[in-house]
Amino acid sequence: MSDNQKVTNPELLEAIAQMQADNNPDTVNHMIDCVMNAKFITPGNVSKPRNVAKTNPQGATVMQQETQVQFQLIENNNKEKFFPAFTDEEEKNKWDGSKGKDNVVMTFDSYAQLLGEEGCEVMGFVINPFGKSVAFPKPMVQSLKQQKDARASDGLTKQEIKNDEKVEFGDPDPDDYPIDMMAAMINYLNERDDVHKAYLRTFKRENDEKPSYMVIVDFSGNKMEEVFKGISMAASPHLNGFQLSMIPYSVPFAKKAVEGTDPFYDEDE
Repeated sequence: MSDNQKVTNPELLEAIAQMQADNNPDTVNHMIDCVMNAKFITPGNVSKPRNVAKTNPQGATVMQQETQVQFQLIENNNKEKFFPAFTDEEEKNKWDGSKGKDNVVMTFDSYAQLLGEEGCEVMGFVINPFGKSVAFPKPMVQSLKQQKDARASDGLTKQEIKNDEKVEFGDPDPDDYPIDMMAAMINYLNERDDVHKAYLRTFKRENDEKPSYMVIVDFSGNKMEEVFKGISMAASPHLNGFQLSMIPYSVPFAKKAVEGTDPFYDEDE
């Protein structure tokens, strides 16, 4: 993870500047795509590799060399901790806390992996926290990582329901209705002219411990991934521990899932 390579991100810096000058779905999605492909610097203390006993898949104990990293974190006004993600040395040097620390080269997937570890109390990562910063809270990182992995595996829908699978659709709990999430999604969808209606349902497979949210989207054109990414970006800060899935209205079971349900977004209203 520690690396002496020179890290620069001119395309990402330009994408951030474009988004901050003109925040719209195209500039936001372009910025996210750049983040997914970028390398960042996060200062930390990197120890020398040491031998650690590990159990391999066959159950045997083997010795492996493992490097320990203690990251230098930043705090916001609420004392919440974040990984700083610097795009280059110039941005890193704006922070006195980075002096004397090793450069740990990270990617979006690296942050997602660390943030997903059990017991991790870090709340996300912030790109260039002492410059033109962009924050990626943990729920947003987790949602974007799920979408990235889904695209890598099938590139089409966010859920696959088998014909004989028992699933249960419902409405969000009225005592804990996700008003902020709904408002954020509506604000995003109002900026598009290719989304006609969108529905919010809860979704629970037979073996799930709790339901997740599912957004069924009626849209035209061929920009499904862009639409889904924008919805996820809007909704992620407000998920409060729920998972979010999205499917197009054109999927056969989607029409059944929304029978008797009013859309939360309708372009004609």
